[in-house]
Amino acid sequence: MAGTFITFEGIDGSGKSTQLRLLANFLRSEGGEVLVTREPGGTSVGLRLRAALLDALEQVDPLTELLVFAADRAQHVRRVLRPALEAGQTVLSDRYADATKAYQGAGRGFSAELVSEIVQLATEGLTPDLTLLFDLSVTESSARTRRRSEGKQTGDRLDSEDAGFHTRVREAYLSLAAREPERFRVVTTNGSVDETHERVKKIVVPFLEARGQIVSREPATAGSRDTHRVPQRESPAGLEEPP
Repeated sequence: MAGTFITFEGIDGSGKSTQLRLLANFLRSEGGEVLVTREPGGTSVGLRLRAALLDALEQVDPLTELLVFAADRAQHVRRVLRPALEAGQTVLSDRYADATKAYQGAGRGFSAELVSEIVQLATEGLTPDLTLLFDLSVTESSARTRRRSEGKQTGDRLDSEDAGFHTRVREAYLSLAAREPERFRVVTTNGSVDETHERVKKIVVPFLEARGQIVSREPATAGSRDTHRVPQRESPAGLEEPP
């Protein structure tokens, strides 16, 4: 049985990384082993590329940024994603190709045609089965990233971009979701972390059940679903706090 590939997308501060961890923990608590990965940095090579790409002190040319993200993705697809999916595992990835379309396409101003060609080259056409887009206002996003960066000597290079950049990225994400409603689910994150987590479970659990990746049990409480046996493994690079 082929595995299931689920990606988590959204502007910085949207809570996607937190929600990915919560979902992974939920599935693991039911006896599953989840493959958690990320871009950039889902491989040992990617970790080194990530350090350079997101270092606020680095002066990275936009074209260099676009191509290095593609190089990270090519390694990720070949060494982590395809082997896991071919083994029938469920994969949760913090960012994937849609991030390039939003950040380097809309954010940096590269043409959609160029970005699509580079994405196709890096991914060999590997597309997520389901993409969760975590959405909130740019104002709230900025406030969250400021709180997150308090006490840090240097911040994330992309976090430091102006509101116009993040507005273009958010609008691009929403446009992608509108064009592919069969793949995307937009999750608003203006409520509490727990409320958002429940929304995520209500989307993902039935989706995995329908694909035979998990087996449902009777709900423990009204409005919740229970699962068990989600065959997955841990990413070689693990998952820390991606942007």
